[in-house]
Amino acid sequence: MLTDDIKQAASELVDLLRARGLTLSAAESCTGGWFAKSVVDVPGASAVFFGGVVSYVNEVKEKVLSVSREDLAQYTAVSAPVAAAMAEGARRLMGSDLAVSVTGLAGPGGGTPDIPVGRVYLGLAQAGKTETVTLDLPGDREAVRMAAVLHMINEITKRLI
Repeated sequence: MLTDDIKQAASELVDLLRARGLTLSAAESCTGGWFAKSVVDVPGASAVFFGGVVSYVNEVKEKVLSVSREDLAQYTAVSAPVAAAMAEGARRLMGSDLAVSVTGLAGPGGGTPDIPVGRVYLGLAQAGKTETVTLDLPGDREAVRMAAVLHMINEITKRLI
């Protein structure tokens, strides 16, 4: 079951961050705080996880995470540039070594030919380097959100191993 996979992966991530002496923060949109909850469910997470921002609307992306209005207008909130800016904003705001972000379209409606339902962008920021990952996830709203959380955990872990 995917929830068991998330619990196991989050536990491994917390252990890995602790072993490396690194800290993490998050900026979430379509997952609504599910990533942060998954990490803080792990005992001892407070040693490595500084916090997260749920930026479900553009105004919060702009005012709290410093995503530029121009990027939101040019690329839309569901885009790689915005995911990158969200991760950078969370890292700056929280003062963590690493930050992860997610923005996407979980559905069930709202998809377009350019941004289909299930399209999710992850941002991964660390000092001097920000990357993005584009995912097209199948399933209903909950499945897309759950898969996005697992991908967030796995993408961070992959970069730490």
